[in-house]
Amino acid sequence: MKILVTGVAQHDLDTLIPALTKAGHDIETTSDMLSLQTVQRAQGFEAVVTFVCDDLSAAVINALAAAGVKLIAQRAAGVDNIDLAAAHQAGIQIARIPAYSPYAVAEQAVALLLSLNRHIPHAYQRVLHGNFSLQGLRGFDLHGKTVLVVGTGRIGQAFTRIMQGFGCVVLAYDPAMPVAHRIPQIEYIDELADGIARARIISLHCPLLPETRHIINAAMLENCHPDTILINTSRGAVVDTAAVLAALKQGHLAAYGADVYENESCLFFRDCSITGYEDTLLKELLTLPNVLLTPHQAFFTIEALEAIAAATVQNLTDYSAGRRSGNFL
Repeated sequence: MKILVTGVAQHDLDTLIPALTKAGHDIETTSDMLSLQTVQRAQGFEAVVTFVCDDLSAAVINALAAAGVKLIAQRAAGVDNIDLAAAHQAGIQIARIPAYSPYAVAEQAVALLLSLNRHIPHAYQRVLHGNFSLQGLRGFDLHGKTVLVVGTGRIGQAFTRIMQGFGCVVLAYDPAMPVAHRIPQIEYIDELADGIARARIISLHCPLLPETRHIINAAMLENCHPDTILINTSRGAVVDTAAVLAALKQGHLAAYGADVYENESCLFFRDCSITGYEDTLLKELLTLPNVLLTPHQAFFTIEALEAIAAATVQNLTDYSAGRRSGNFL
């Protein structure tokens, strides 16, 4: 099959591209991300292998269809950058990778939590400059604290087990999870505001859907204990960033750690250190000492990359064979 792989980085050249080549596909790569300006590159390809930063809006989808593309194979779990209705109308099949390494993302969430609670970035910078004072570095024991996990799929479950290992009391909010699939011996709550009011730590692991967009907003944040730490390794837009910024400034939220940002598509996976960037909300957020942001790297482990490559190959194989696994939408 003739395949265009977009947004290719070095790690793709190390793992994904060799796997696709070994499977016998005719591969062409580009470091460009799909957009209306670059979609002409897909002319003559049956499939495109995309990532979360590609623009797969209706206009791009229609251009892909006109170029002869029949399959979009997303090498990620999230598909919120894809206009699914437009793809189905254009006759383009969509495959994704719903699971690769839930441990990678869960462990990143824990890393953000520990770094914020114990002020690791500040302590490191101080020591580099010869400041060995403990002033301002006090944290709290995780043991015995109440943690609210929003979304209890594979990642939420992995995060829950880690928190239980710390001796935390875990609450869960996941109205979409069937009762039979809920984590055993965990209290599931019906009202998000109730869980927020009870928790010292909130960790978000839900997909971005119409009903979860800005699920953490100004009204919800009013329920927070002022010592609460909020962690987001799911999707940027499940959080109203402006509301989080206001809550941090007003002392209604102790700290915010995130691996995602709701306006990240024009920034993340790029080096903007020389060119700079125009995002006043993000710049203001990053001025706060109680904010820790990483560049959507939670998935970025050896094991996860190998699993993504293998699953992408399998999705392409299934498509070629006329099979539709659970990875197809």
